[in-house]
Amino acid sequence: MKHLRVFVLGLITASIITACAQTGPKEQAGTAAGAVTGAALGWGLGKGHRDQTAAVVLGTFLGGILGQQIGQRLDAADQVMARNSVGYALEYNPTGISTTWRNPDSGNTGYTVPTRTFDSTSGAPCREYTTTVIVGGQKESAYGTACRQADGSWKIVN
Repeated sequence: MKHLRVFVLGLITASIITACAQTGPKEQAGTAAGAVTGAALGWGLGKGHRDQTAAVVLGTFLGGILGQQIGQRLDAADQVMARNSVGYALEYNPTGISTTWRNPDSGNTGYTVPTRTFDSTSGAPCREYTTTVIVGGQKESAYGTACRQADGSWKIVN
């Protein structure tokens, strides 16, 4: 039951942060994605500690702020290139080998590196990865896990 409470609190915090972001759709999408990623990191880092709820809330808040800043600067083409970089790296790259992207119009760049490959409990292949975006010379990184679906696509699970 505690897990559910912490999860719901994280969702509520993410919703509030996103709603308060008085900005355009890019910033709101970045805020939401950052908040969810921050909540997941807070959940994982706070696991087993009595302050897990605080870790989730803080992670959600900080992730939302970071996501909003990235969203302000990534245009639709940047987002497509970043998403394609993740998909290509998961599908084709050996662990430790990056796939890069660069948008000549915005000057923004990034890369994705698979960091670990394993099988899920259901037997599906999964990969952990880091993805980094460099916007205006500032580097921001995120961590994720994706598993292959029955149709061959990759679904981000964390």
